[in-house]
Amino acid sequence: MAALNIKQGSTSHSAYDLRDFHSDVVQSHTLALIVENEAGVLARVIGLFAGRGYNIDSLTVAETDHKGHRSRITIVTRGTVAVIEQIKAQLGRIVPVHEVIDLTLEGQAVERELALIKVVGSGDKRIEALRLAEIFRANVVDSTLESFVFEMTGAPEKIDAFAELMRPLGLSDVARTGVAALSRGV
Repeated sequence: MAALNIKQGSTSHSAYDLRDFHSDVVQSHTLALIVENEAGVLARVIGLFAGRGYNIDSLTVAETDHKGHRSRITIVTRGTVAVIEQIKAQLGRIVPVHEVIDLTLEGQAVERELALIKVVGSGDKRIEALRLAEIFRANVVDSTLESFVFEMTGAPEKIDAFAELMRPLGLSDVARTGVAALSRGV
């Protein structure tokens, strides 16, 4: 059984910690888990969320250490301070989980997502879609006489904004990878 390391940024749970653990304010948190790359680990993590009624806004997972057989799971979830603390504690008790990192508490994190966005239209709507794609630095990866498929990377808010602008121009489909995130600095 491996030792568990829970990193929570510079804040600690001491008598002098002034954070309000009873706050009803719902916040978004990005959690990174370092886990054993073995069958059933992802199902156990997802089962924890489902079994307790927690929602997952975004989920990505991939092996990051081939020799050590470790994977990184990045989860974006929402909850009060108490709920987020409970989620982290419960994740830390799952045996194949080696580390739980709350990137939101670590300070600024770099978060990126990849999206494929299909827009169907003709005439002026096509021209406007291409103009907006250029402004947002979205690449055309497929084109027919009736549609475009744009590829875009960036912060989730940037992708949301682009998709909303494409809606009146003929947005027909969106596929997103989910957030990949790393803490900034050392």
